[in-house]
Amino acid sequence: MSGTDLPRHSVSVTGIVLREDGRILAIERMDDGRWVPPGGVLELDEDPRNGVVREVLEETGVKVEAERLTGVYKNMKLGVVSLAFLCRPVGGEAGPSDEAAEVRWVLPEEAARMMPEARAARVLDALADGGPFVRVHDGTVLL
Repeated sequence: MSGTDLPRHSVSVTGIVLREDGRILAIERMDDGRWVPPGGVLELDEDPRNGVVREVLEETGVKVEAERLTGVYKNMKLGVVSLAFLCRPVGGEAGPSDEAAEVRWVLPEEAARMMPEARAARVLDALADGGPFVRVHDGTVLL
């Protein structure tokens, strides 16, 4: 294998957007109908903090400030590494987009029930003491 033929990782960002009332921003994905925190693939030349701000705004209409890295999550099937950031909303208005059929502010326990385990872990980790956490999953469940 030459250097250009080697398998590659993709890097994405996830925004755990926490309002003062303790609710978390969640989206219903347009492509698979699953509820997840907003996020997406990082651009090649993009700082991860700027990437999470961009992705949350594109998917939800909410402007955020990235406060801190809370976890690193790897989808072992797809080779996608996601950096999760706790974010604070600073403007905008939550609403659907090309990628989000629905956008809701939910309580953390609601997020844990409605999201696949691998995504709910990002929310719960962001709210927990310690971290950043490092976890692996298969796209749905933690391994």
